[in-house]
Amino acid sequence: MKRILLILILIVCTRSFSQDVAFTQSFMIPESINPSFSGFYQTTKAGLLYKNQQWSGFNFNLNSQFIYFDDWYPDLNSGIGISLINHQETVTNYSLKQVNLSWAYDVQIDYDWHFRPSISVGFGFKDYGFDNLLFEDQINVFQNIINSNTFDPIALNENVRYFDFGASFLFNNDYSWIGLTLRHLNRPNVSMVSQGDAPLDIFVSLHASLELPVLNYNDDNSIFLITNFMMQGKYDRFDLGFQYVFDRFSVGLTAATNPIQTSEKSHFVTSINPVIGMAWEGFKFGYSYDFNLSRIGGDGAISEFSISYDFLNNKECFGCPDWGSGYKQ
Repeated sequence: MKRILLILILIVCTRSFSQDVAFTQSFMIPESINPSFSGFYQTTKAGLLYKNQQWSGFNFNLNSQFIYFDDWYPDLNSGIGISLINHQETVTNYSLKQVNLSWAYDVQIDYDWHFRPSISVGFGFKDYGFDNLLFEDQINVFQNIINSNTFDPIALNENVRYFDFGASFLFNNDYSWIGLTLRHLNRPNVSMVSQGDAPLDIFVSLHASLELPVLNYNDDNSIFLITNFMMQGKYDRFDLGFQYVFDRFSVGLTAATNPIQTSEKSHFVTSINPVIGMAWEGFKFGYSYDFNLSRIGGDGAISEFSISYDFLNNKECFGCPDWGSGYKQ
């Protein structure tokens, strides 16, 4: 029975946790979705994006954090950034930590448009924390003891370490940007089973923030169309919405959809996500709440908090350079 339970846990966890986390506020902290934003504003920046998921139907929590720091190096015409991804889950004690180093180069195509290719190298560490599992061959009924070692072929590794490689591209002008990100190009093996083979699926994201020619009667008011299509293995998600920025405040609304439905029971719109933000003395704050429409796991509560700081410009409004989801000079 324990062996069957273990196999079921492995199947569920492998399918669930082999997918990259999708942040609702990726347009607020674009470094979380595209490393080409390293040094994008030609300044020094740092930030944090925190996601908390609580699913009453499954009785577990999943916390995710993205932390970054990047800087601009004019002599190299490049931006260099470092980031940390951290995931933690409460039922299986699953955890993931990955450090990424990114390098982005700026190419001016014409007077308005720039092209920014980037590469990233990461080192990941996964651990399920199944320390309390007991296998049959560990039970010694004759001596009434429990052996610390097992020869069971399905025995789990204590952890998995792997290298990860990715590439990204970004086209931008002073008001809008369009980007493409490819992660896990080397498809690292993340199996927790001894001698197992579970290559990580390549993650693809096509994203954009486009300023619309409405309500732009001054530099402090803008409306942006926000899109982010993500695909990894058989899973896909398409976020679509709008962001309105005025002076130092921002409000947005996005919808998370499942455009390539995997079954007839799949939901097309999975959540509606309002986002609010405020900028103050170089800081930018954001909060979003995902209203679950799919009913998966019962009444799920998903909240995100974001904070970033510009060390050089210290702009105080979303419509100023650096603060909108677009970019203005």
